[in-house]
Formats: sequence, structure tokens, C-alpha cells
Amino acid sequence: MMDSFQKNLLNYGRKAIFYPISTQENPNIVMKTKLILSIFFGVLLWSCSQNTENQEVKTTPTKQADFALAIHGGAGTILKENMTPEQDAAYRAKLKEALDAGYAVLESGCTALDAVVSAVMVMEDSPLFNAGKGAVFTNEGKNEMDAAIMNGIDRNAGAVAGLTKVKNPITAARAVMENSPHVFMTGAGAEQFAEEQNLEFVSPDYFYTDFRFEQLEKIRETEKTELDHSSLLEMELGDPFFKDRKFGTVGAVALDKNGNIAAATSTGGMTNKRYGRVGDVPIIGAGTYADNETCAVSATGHGEYFIRNVVGHEIASLIRYGRKSLSEAADEVVMKQLVEMGGSGGIISIDRNGNIAMPFNSEGMYRGYRKAGEEAKTFIYKDEN
Repeated sequence: MMDSFQKNLLNYGRKAIFYPISTQENPNIVMKTKLILSIFFGVLLWSCSQNTENQEVKTTPTKQADFALAIHGGAGTILKENMTPEQDAAYRAKLKEALDAGYAVLESGCTALDAVVSAVMVMEDSPLFNAGKGAVFTNEGKNEMDAAIMNGIDRNAGAVAGLTKVKNPITAARAVMENSPHVFMTGAGAEQFAEEQNLEFVSPDYFYTDFRFEQLEKIRETEKTELDHSSLLEMELGDPFFKDRKFGTVGAVALDKNGNIAAATSTGGMTNKRYGRVGDVPIIGAGTYADNETCAVSATGHGEYFIRNVVGHEIASLIRYGRKSLSEAADEVVMKQLVEMGGSGGIISIDRNGNIAMPFNSEGMYRGYRKAGEEAKTFIYKDEN
């Protein structure tokens, strides 16, 4: 599309082109006319190229899926040889339950926001995952949970951190987004707000599980009082269990029938964490992000690296400005940028055409997806497609 300057320039050019030049006229006039026309077209081409460079990059539209959903239940050193058949079956069953819950919401015509909340709540209610009921313990022996949600249609978002009594932290994040002028609430203030919103509260004992407490005790025994960075790396390389103290999150991304996308993520944080540490999950743009024009992302892994790389927004930016597909952008960030910094984990993502990408650079990631008219597909290990 030409602006007014370019249109006026073109009109002057047309007049010059169609102005009759007699062969009897002075040769100098003819030469000057040709020179003017050359300059004219050069200016016009330069002007148009400048206008094109400032246009927003649009990805080529593809056939849109009716609706779709993807979920994850955390990434880490998840090896088939370390899983019993019963454990494998239990994880897959719960992943399928979460997918089916979100799918039913989308199939009924409800929003992507409703779907991601439904899917995440299923995983929050399970002791298998580090979120809600299965949250890990802090150094003080408490369970502190974070969650975030984002709506792709208007990029509205809500996040909470340091919750100890809200049964489903993702519902608190949604309440912040929909019922407050804020984006992020923490600690006692966030729980006061959640109580005013009549969300379900439970005793802190609800979140206790023997498995998670045993994890805390093992890490307490393993850790030294003061570990420098090189010592931490040595322990992580030698003990996958110690390494996975950083991992554990659940999340969902969805596309609804109206073409809108959303993302939701919930976590119990890092085992044995201190000093009120908060990871990437509730940081909008890092562990959780959604924008209809690009994609929705939910991340899982070593949160500090995901924050430093602003993973969710970086993937969206590579789509918007880098002309990359969802799969290309996700791989660039997870398999290259994070790896170069030493960050481990993965993401799930979806765009408004129903394309799904689920890359991870760890040994495994609990994950799955379900598209309209298809059965749920679940995966755990690296060699599964």
C-alpha cells in the first residue's frame, strides 16, 4: 500500500513519461529528461522499500484446526529404565484424564481459558505432579505454590506466588486476572484476595505426601551448607535425583473454536528452596505467555534460565519478527538458546492454527495433546513421537 507521498511521486512520473518529446528537440533536453526519469524511479523504489521494512511481519496462514489442547506434567531425568510399568501407566492415565477434561470444555464451545484451567486442575489434584496436591517442600518444610494464566485474545494475565492454603492455585491466578486491576500477587496478600473471591481453601496438611517429604530429606542430607557453582554442577552430573530438585511443573495451552488461545501453568517450585525463591512459572513472558497473533506457551524446567531467556516471549518474538514457524521458534529457544546457557527443561506451545510444538532438552517430559476429532496422545520419554 503506497502512502500519499508515493502516489504524488507516481503521478509526476506518469506526466513525465507521457509528455511527448519530439525528435527535433534539443538532444540536451532529451538527455536531461531521461536523467530525471531515472532519478524519479530510483526515489520511488527506495520509498516503497522503506515502507515494506516497517510493516509488521505476518506468518502465512494455514488451515486452522477446530480446537486443540496440549499439556505437560514437568520435565527432568525421566528414564524408562527408572519407571515401573505401574508408574508409567499411572502417569499416562492422569495425563489422558487432564487432556480429556480440557477437550470436553473445548468441544462444548467454551473458551481456551476454561480448557486450560480444567486441564491444570486435574494435575493439581494429583500427587504425581509437582503442583497443588503433589507440591514439593521448601527448606522450612512447607509447601509454597505459584501459578499463572494468560489470555491470547487481549494478553490479559494473572499470577500468584507463595500460596500455602489455596487448593487449586490456578484458580487464584485466574481470579487475579479477571477480578482485579493487577497482574501479580504474592504470599499472604494473594491468599487474602483468594479468600475474598470464595476460592476453595484447605489445611496445609492437604499438600503433604510421604514421597515429596522423603525427597526433601534426601536433598537436605546431600547438600552442604555452602555450595559454590562448580560444586552444584558436579553434584547434578553425578546424581540425577539431585538435579531434578529444580524441576516439576504442570501446564496447558489451548485453542478454542473461536480461534483464541490461552496458557496456564502451576508449580510447587523447587525442592528445598530458600528465601522465598520464585521461579519462572508466574513470570509472564517467561514460564507463561499467550498472544493470538503468535502463540501460547507453558514452560517447565530450571526456572532461573527460563526467566533470563524470557522463554515464552522469545518464542513469540521469533514468530512475529523472525518469520519462523511455531516449531522452528520453539526449537530455537529450547534446543539452542537454553542449551547454550546451561538451562534444562521444555515447553508446550500452540498457535491459532492449531499447530503444536513440545520440544525439551532434558531426558524426558510428561506431555500430551488432543486435537478435534482425535484421541488423546500421551508421551513421557525422549524417543517417543
